[in-house]
Amino acid sequence: MVLISLVAALAFAMQWVREQNRTHHLVIATASRDGEYFAFASVLAKVVSRHHPEIKIRVRETAGSVENMSLLAQNQVQLAIVQSDTPVHSSVKAVAYLFPEVFHLLATAESGIEGMADLRGKRVALTPEGSGSYALFQAVSPHYGLNETNYQAIPLPADQASAALQEGQADAMFRVIALGSTSVSHLLETSQIRLIPIDQVEALRLSLPYLEATQIPKGTYNGAGPIPPENIPVVAVRAELVAHTGVSEEAVREITRTLFELRSELVAQYPRAANIRLPESAENLGIPLHPGARAYYNQDNPNFWLEYAELIGLLLSVAVLLVSAFWQFRLWLLASQKNRADRYNLEILDIIEQVQTVDNLEHLYKIRHQLFEIFAQVVVDLDKDRISPESFQSFTFPWDVAITTIRHREMILLNLHHKS
Repeated sequence: MVLISLVAALAFAMQWVREQNRTHHLVIATASRDGEYFAFASVLAKVVSRHHPEIKIRVRETAGSVENMSLLAQNQVQLAIVQSDTPVHSSVKAVAYLFPEVFHLLATAESGIEGMADLRGKRVALTPEGSGSYALFQAVSPHYGLNETNYQAIPLPADQASAALQEGQADAMFRVIALGSTSVSHLLETSQIRLIPIDQVEALRLSLPYLEATQIPKGTYNGAGPIPPENIPVVAVRAELVAHTGVSEEAVREITRTLFELRSELVAQYPRAANIRLPESAENLGIPLHPGARAYYNQDNPNFWLEYAELIGLLLSVAVLLVSAFWQFRLWLLASQKNRADRYNLEILDIIEQVQTVDNLEHLYKIRHQLFEIFAQVVVDLDKDRISPESFQSFTFPWDVAITTIRHREMILLNLHHKS
C-alpha cells in the first residue's frame, strides 16, 4: 500500500513538472493579411512570446469570422478573433473584447448612392463568404429592402474588393473594419470614392441587438481635407478574442494578462489596442468565459470583502466625507488629460505645416524622428494615465496624417534629387 502511494505521488510530481515546462504551440485564426485582425494578432504573438517563451502563437490568415469559428470547432486552430455577432460553437469560449469594428460603406461618386437603400440595382463588392463582413451585410441589408435579386453581390478577397471599387468594376464596397484602416484611407485619397452613412441604427438593433451606434469622426482618414468632411453615423460590432475549450488554462490566463497588463507594449505597435478594456464583469462577454480568462478576471477574489467587512464599513463611512474632494479631483484630472492631449495634437499639426515647406531630406528625417519621439511620449502618458484612451484614439488620426504627409514629401524630394 505504501509502495502504491509512493508511485502515485511520484507520478503526480512528474506530471506537475512536465506541465510547468510544457511549451504551448497555438494557432490564432484572423482574416486577410492586410486586415486589422492579422495585424493585431501578429503584435499579440510577439509580445506574448517576449514575456512567455513557453507560449508560441502562429498567426493564420483566413476568410474571416465564420471560417474562424469553424476552424475552432474542429480544433484546427486554438485561438481566433471573431466579430461578436458570429454564431458560437459549444467548444468555443470567450477570452476578451478587443477593439470596435465599424461598418464602412464606400461608393463611387457617379453611382448616386446616398444610403443603403440606394444599393438596389448596384454592384456591391463584399469580402468572401465565410468572412464576418459578408455575414453582417447579409444580416443588415434586408432591413433596407435588399435581397440577392435586386443587387449584384461580388464576393472578393479584401484587396481585390478594394481594387474592383477603385477600377469601376463595382459601384460600392461594404467592409467591417477598425477606424483608421490604411486600406480604406488609400481608397478615399481620390474624390471619386466617398463614405456613405448607415442610418436607422435603433431600428436595426431590434432584430440585431449586438450592433452598436457609433460615428466615423470628421477627419478620420485625412485631417487636412478633411475626410470625411463631417461626422458620419454608422454602426459597429466588437472584435472578440476566443479560444477552444481544450487550450491550457495557464496559457489563456497569461494571454489575457498580456492584453491588460502589457497594454503599452501592444499599443506601441498597434495603437488601436488602446481600446481594449477590462469587462465590467466576468460574465458579460456574450458567451461563457474560458477558465483561464475567468481565472485572470477573478484574481481579486470577492472573499476579501467578506473577510474585512467591518474594516471596509469604517472606511466607507470616512469615504463619504471625501466624495466631494474626489469628484473635484476627477474633474481636474480629466481636464488635465484633455489639455495634455490637445498639446500633442497641436504639435502634430505644427509638424504637418513644417513638412509642407521642407526642401531637403535631412531636415525631413529630423522632423520624422521628432514625430516618433512625440508618439513614444504619448504611449508613456497613456500607460501612466496622463491622457485617456479616447484622447489617444483622437491623437492617432492626425499622427497617421503626419506620417503620410512625410512619406509623400519624401517621395517628392527624392524625385527632385534624381532629376537634378
